[in-house]
Amino acid sequence: MRLKPFLRNDLLEELLAELAEDLRIAERALLKRRNELLHPLILVMGPPRCGSTLFMQWLANSELVAYPTNLLARFYYAPIIGAKIQLLLTDPKYEFRDELKEFKKEIDYRSENGKTQGILAPNEFWYFWRRFLKDSRRDIWTDEELRETMDVKTMLGELAGVTEVMNKPFVMKGMLFNYNISFLDSVIDKVVFIQLKRNLESNAESVLDARKRQFGDVKSWYSFEIPEKEALLDLDPATQVRKQVMAIDRAVDLGVGMVEVSRKLVIHYEDFCSRPRFYFELLAEMLGLESFPYKGPERFSSTR
Repeated sequence: MRLKPFLRNDLLEELLAELAEDLRIAERALLKRRNELLHPLILVMGPPRCGSTLFMQWLANSELVAYPTNLLARFYYAPIIGAKIQLLLTDPKYEFRDELKEFKKEIDYRSENGKTQGILAPNEFWYFWRRFLKDSRRDIWTDEELRETMDVKTMLGELAGVTEVMNKPFVMKGMLFNYNISFLDSVIDKVVFIQLKRNLESNAESVLDARKRQFGDVKSWYSFEIPEKEALLDLDPATQVRKQVMAIDRAVDLGVGMVEVSRKLVIHYEDFCSRPRFYFELLAEMLGLESFPYKGPERFSSTR
């Protein structure tokens, strides 16, 4: 069981459910006007604790792309409407005499087990993805199951609407589908995959630390279930997380390996930390945004 700081807020869940019902009709009307992505969707793939949250925070501060914020995540059931509300409240273009200056964009590089703080800080956006699954409680799907049961039409319509509102490429974590990259590649026409890889021992140690923070011990499973989970449960925690990371890395290697070269980028976390400007320029070139200026740090501390 999760420790108290990681438990869900039941009152928040109830209010979000009410809002979802209130906005459902309006969101459906917006869906009818959109059916294809105007800008690329960028999906970050890799094992838990591979550096994905730092990477998302870095991209958010770069302003090269749009991304799911903590504010937009409150509208996971109506993201097109949520994106418009976010622009209204936070975009400087719509500012009037500092009425909403509390929403000024400030994103630091701190997080706790992937959870960030701040209205415009990146959100993992898992509730959005799970809306389109037949059973939102499951983590493991075959490509065939997703092809037969996932509500791809609505998902693509909403992503198309969000990219149109934001008018930028949209980056989000896609690790719920680490084992389904081929499926995503087949149903999303403008998709770019970013595979994050971290030193194995550092990655495994970080997963153990995350278990301790979230559950108070290192024995409880952390992050998404994977097909290999049952085979790992009898192992000691250190070996278990090491093999968990290895299994996910293999799956992402396989999936990304089948993606066209022009639509994928493999980034080693330690190298990214030592030269983030290089990867910014590489990604900007892939997206056709070479003239976009780099505003980020020249390096990050890479913990080993």
